[in-house]
Amino acid sequence: MKSNPNSVEELYTGVVENNKVILSQAITLIESTLPEDMIKGEKLLEKCLPHTGDSIRIGITGVPGSGKSTFIETLGEIITNDYKLAVLAIDPSSKKTKGSILGDKTRMKNIAINPNAFIRPSPSGKILGGVAAKTREVLLLCEAAGYKCIIVETVGVGQSETSVYEMVDFFLLLMLSGAGDELQGIKKGILEMADLIAINKADGDNKEKSKLTKTQINQVLHFFPESDSGIDRQVHLCSALLNTGIKEIWDEVRSHHRKTKKSGFYDNLRSDQQLLWMEEYIDRFLSSSFYEHNLVANKLEDIRQQVKNGHMSPQKGARMLINS
Repeated sequence: MKSNPNSVEELYTGVVENNKVILSQAITLIESTLPEDMIKGEKLLEKCLPHTGDSIRIGITGVPGSGKSTFIETLGEIITNDYKLAVLAIDPSSKKTKGSILGDKTRMKNIAINPNAFIRPSPSGKILGGVAAKTREVLLLCEAAGYKCIIVETVGVGQSETSVYEMVDFFLLLMLSGAGDELQGIKKGILEMADLIAINKADGDNKEKSKLTKTQINQVLHFFPESDSGIDRQVHLCSALLNTGIKEIWDEVRSHHRKTKKSGFYDNLRSDQQLLWMEEYIDRFLSSSFYEHNLVANKLEDIRQQVKNGHMSPQKGARMLINS
C-alpha cells in the first residue's frame, strides 16, 4: 500500500482495513470542493456503502462551558471498552478568516491515543446546525472503517441543531446548573429533540444545584409531546471530571438503541435520513449550479453592487438573477 494512495480502490481498501492514515486521507478527499475530488469522493462513497449503516450514531450538543470535550473523552473511554469509536468534532469557523482552531485532539488526549478511537476535527465553515458540510459523508467512511459508535460533537447551542439531529440515532444535550436561568437560554426545540439531557459538573458545591435543575427540567419535559421514538426523555446528573454518572448515560444510549432496533424505529429513521440527505444534495447542487451559470456570473457583481448601494431592492436583484 502506498503511503499516499491516489486511486479510489487504494483508498477503499485502506478505509475498510481501518488504516487511520488512509481514512484521514479519504476524509480530506471527501471534504475537498475541487470538482475532480468530488467525483472521486462520490465513487469512494459508493464502494463503501455496503459496509455502512450498522452503528450507534450519537449527536452531542451543549451550552458554552458545559464541558463537552471532557464529557466526550470520559464517555469515549467507556465506549471503547465495547466498540470502536469515531468522534467527529466540529469547530466553529471564523466568518472573517474562515479559519478554525481544530483543537479537539489536544482537548481529548486520552482517546486521541486510544487504538479503538479515531478523532476527526472539521471546520463548520458556512454551514449552520452545528455541523460541517460533509459530516454525513465522513460518518459513512468511519462506519466503513469499522467504527460501531460515532459521536458527532456540534459547535454548541446557539445555531439551529436540526442538522445534527437529522443524522444521528440518539441526541444528547449537555447542560449546567448554577448558571442562573438555566432553561432560559435553551430553545424549546432543542429540549424536544433531546433523547437525554445530561447535567454535567454535578459535583462539589454544585451537586445540590444540579439536583434542583434536574427537577426543573423534568417538570418542563412533562408538558412536551412524546418523543418521535416513543421512548421517554431522560435527565441524568453526571460529572465528567470525576467520572460519575457517565456509565449510566452510556447504558441509556445502548438501551435506547436496543429498543429502537426492536420496534423498527431505527430502520425507519435511517431510511428517512437517507431521503433528507438526498434533498440536501439537491439544494446544494442547485445553489452551486445557479452561481456557476455564465449568465448569472456575468450579472452577479453588478446587481450585488446595486443592492449594496441601495439602488435596487434585494427582492428585485434576486428575481433578475433567477430570471437570467
